[in-house]
Amino acid sequence: MRAVGWVLKALLFAALLGFAIKNTAPVTVRYYFGAAWQAPLVVVLLVIFAVGAAAGILATTGYILRQRREITRLRRQAGLPAGDEHP
Repeated sequence: MRAVGWVLKALLFAALLGFAIKNTAPVTVRYYFGAAWQAPLVVVLLVIFAVGAAAGILATTGYILRQRREITRLRRQAGLPAGDEHP
């Protein structure tokens, strides 16, 4: 099963590497007030992906922290130790 995982990861890496090699043409990203940034397309896509991933993580942080507080409160009510993963 591990071999299948490694093969899939290698195929994904090869596909992304091929995409990066084929998309090296410079593109211009225009901002407000006349500001512009010029970079290869693959770099622009990578930056946009990273910004989106960071925004997603920040958006779910509050929800996760709220759940952890509720789990801790419920464990106290049930009389379970805080470190137990399974009752």
